[in-house]
Amino acid sequence: MDLAVRKESLERFGVENLGAVHENLPPARLVEASVRRREGMISEPSGALVVRTGKRTGRSPKDRFIVEDNLTRDAVDWGAVNKPFSSEAFGALLEKAARYVENLEEVFVVDAKAGADERYSLNVQVVTEQAWQSLFARQLFRRPDRGELDSFEPEWTVISMPSLLMEPEEDGTESETFVGLDFTRRVVLICGTTYAGEIKKSIFTVLNFVLPTDHDVMPMHCSANVGDSEAGDVALFFGLSGTGKTTLSADPERNLIGDDEHGWSDSGVFNFEGGCYAKTIDLSPEKEPQIWDAIRFGAVLENVAMDRRTRAVDFEDALITENTRVAYPLEYIEGAVPDGKGAHPSAVLFLTADAFGVLPPISALSPEQAAYYFLSGYTAKLAGTEAEMEADVEAT
Repeated sequence: MDLAVRKESLERFGVENLGAVHENLPPARLVEASVRRREGMISEPSGALVVRTGKRTGRSPKDRFIVEDNLTRDAVDWGAVNKPFSSEAFGALLEKAARYVENLEEVFVVDAKAGADERYSLNVQVVTEQAWQSLFARQLFRRPDRGELDSFEPEWTVISMPSLLMEPEEDGTESETFVGLDFTRRVVLICGTTYAGEIKKSIFTVLNFVLPTDHDVMPMHCSANVGDSEAGDVALFFGLSGTGKTTLSADPERNLIGDDEHGWSDSGVFNFEGGCYAKTIDLSPEKEPQIWDAIRFGAVLENVAMDRRTRAVDFEDALITENTRVAYPLEYIEGAVPDGKGAHPSAVLFLTADAFGVLPPISALSPEQAAYYFLSGYTAKLAGTEAEMEADVEAT
């Protein structure tokens, strides 16, 4: 991106006097910066970067807000999930974040895309204070080529400042953590949490709003793979985090389109992302060989236990959290579909994570039943995927 364009894009949020700005660094340099800044350590023998996210080891839905204004007031289903936040209060938090950013010695910026279908692709600028979060964003979103970077202009900006803690009484937040989306300013502000999943999920929320209303495209929380591409043998796997979307779609006999977030348009399905964010608890090469082989230099291991002396990791250790994760680019999966697109699906599977015995283990549904269960959304949240869950399993 041209320096003047970068400066203008950040000045819109009140950021004017910056320290060193590291733009679109390759994975090796981001790993080096992470180690230099003591944000993480390199594991043996894979070479993956191991980091810890501190207090927050999952998403914080109770701390997530959407700015209520003329654009969103009558378009958002407000409630416990989509909580309103005033534009004025959000503007004050942006100013607070801008002053914080200006006092940082280093800032890391990634220019990326969300959406493999160019008709609906979103240019995203991710600004972080941590090198490893920049690596996470680079590996998880779709990566523009050099020519696209030269003329890149962001449509949305994600500002992630984990060490900037909110003061609820002063800032109007629920806690020290804040995740806010402003559809008029086109900015996401993430503070008080180091859990990098908030970065990718915030842009998924943006596309959840934009794609149906502006483009008549259905956004989906699902994984997708394809068998015989000539015959359009595309399968979708719907489910909440931790229900098996990544594991089931990483099939050595099929080609992976994506593991988490997709759109369904008039021409078929397309991945929003350029990488995968897989759970690693109890991971083994026998059970999940493709994910195991994707853990290499350039991948990020979140909250995975590691011996500091030998640098060996232990995927069975859940002492930190059961929600241990690895982030890696799609090209780390052998046979992944490079363009991230597929035909209309011929099979749709709902991974209900029914922990209460309401449904049979396997059910073949009629179209009417499938529509009912899709709309009813019956499933269960699993341990560790969200902060402050009151039990290991919660029905929805």
